[in-house]
Amino acid sequence: MCLCFAFGFSQEKQSKSYFDINYFTGNIALHNNDILHLIQGHPEGVILSWNKKTFGEKDWEQRYGYPDWGLSFAYQDLKNNVLGNNYSLYAHYNFYFLKRNLMLRIGQGLAYNTNPYDKEDNHKNVAFGSTILSATYLILNYKKERLFDRFGVQAGFSLLHYSNANVKAPNTSVNTIAFNVGVTYNLDETDPDFIETLTKEKFTQPIKYNVVFRSGINESDVIGSGQFPFYILSAYADKRLSHKSAVQLGTDVFFSMFLKELIYYKSVAFPEEHVSGDEDYKRVGVFAGHELFINKMSLVTQFGYYVYYPFDFEGRTYLRIGVKRYFGEKIFGAITLKSHGAKAEAVEFGVGIRL
Repeated sequence: MCLCFAFGFSQEKQSKSYFDINYFTGNIALHNNDILHLIQGHPEGVILSWNKKTFGEKDWEQRYGYPDWGLSFAYQDLKNNVLGNNYSLYAHYNFYFLKRNLMLRIGQGLAYNTNPYDKEDNHKNVAFGSTILSATYLILNYKKERLFDRFGVQAGFSLLHYSNANVKAPNTSVNTIAFNVGVTYNLDETDPDFIETLTKEKFTQPIKYNVVFRSGINESDVIGSGQFPFYILSAYADKRLSHKSAVQLGTDVFFSMFLKELIYYKSVAFPEEHVSGDEDYKRVGVFAGHELFINKMSLVTQFGYYVYYPFDFEGRTYLRIGVKRYFGEKIFGAITLKSHGAKAEAVEFGVGIRL
């Protein structure tokens, strides 16, 4: 995810930059009773960020209120030796509201956990089944820059999420809700003025048709059942409503090898569940979605329903959220998370074409 964001950022013209550092402390949210034994003390840590400001040289910068983009490094002490500590690297955007006094930061990246699950040495850590985790964080800060020469202050609330998205079991994940306070430091004495050149022209575009191939590896919730590949073919139509957004309608066909193994396992180990072992592991879904365009990147959210569902696994509805990066007008890459409610099934790596 970091590489995907960073590649997109590298295409933009550089502008002024600044650093900020935030200290945070809070609580692990009890989203799953299986992690109750892991919640001890108040996790704390620091987030160090480098930010590039935008001033409207590109149209998208003006449409989104001159956001920042940058890289963040975070350290979190989870206050439990079983969980270990997390070191994370993110790419992020900062969006501004209320005359640029309120900042919303969205960051996505990877984390390194120092003490993941091990069936012999650390069997209590059901939160993290692997050393490398997907990491997401949100910050909502009240912010004042240049209060003391180049120094400023900020404070607010944070949400930090760590999960391996069922690449390897177990994976109950951890969410931290925290209060943060920090300082900013601008590398330049002054900032240039914001550029305002946008007109109110109505944006129109005909319906476009998309084909996507996605793949990856994942594991069922049965620890030690093994990691298996999956393959997804998707086709959908999208209609741009504006420069910023489009709606989607389409279908997915899922070939999930872990599900084939799970069906066999259930048929052998749990006869009371009346699984014959001959059930089809394939699934077909239909979905509606939305795409938010930010320069060459976009944020995708989709809600789906299985119309072909021969084996019951986590319910008939599913969600997908992730990012796309366009290479020209037609080709794009995507990294998405597929889940059933709050329960992740897989991280999907995809490539597609928009015609």
